[in-house]
Amino acid sequence: MPRKNSVASSVASTATPVHADAARVLRRFRQIFNAVKSHFQQLEKRSGLGGAKIWALSVIQQHPGIGTGALAQAMDIHQSTTSNLVKVLIEHELVEARKTESDRRSVQLHVLPAGTKILKNVPGPFIGVLPDALERLDAVTLNNLNRDLTRLTALLSEVDEKAALTPLAEL
Repeated sequence: MPRKNSVASSVASTATPVHADAARVLRRFRQIFNAVKSHFQQLEKRSGLGGAKIWALSVIQQHPGIGTGALAQAMDIHQSTTSNLVKVLIEHELVEARKTESDRRSVQLHVLPAGTKILKNVPGPFIGVLPDALERLDAVTLNNLNRDLTRLTALLSEVDEKAALTPLAEL
């Protein structure tokens, strides 16, 4: 009979097992993270752009003339993050920023033909698979999920509050 690896046996006998209910929930988180990661990898492979840039590009396409503040609000991300995304999209000549007539400080964003071409060649949802799934949940489920995740984050020792306004693709 083959001998078990003594290190593995030692670890297995001293490790605290994950409670079955906790293990089932942990597996769900792994599935969610894997789905999100796979979607972003597909986007990047097809377009050369990260998921947040694709999402921003799609919002600009849906709302020609949108400003950076409204874009940040639409994506529920920090204004500085939005400015960085827009800067890259402009550098790649996917978006142009036009100064408004009334206020030369503000700009209106418009997708250029190269940006439209990219959006035609990448799989949706542009918003990302997790935000898309959350949008399809009913209000009661969303409220319960929010309550339960708030309780979970309260138990975590290190929660970065700034991460709440960072796109998943940027984490």
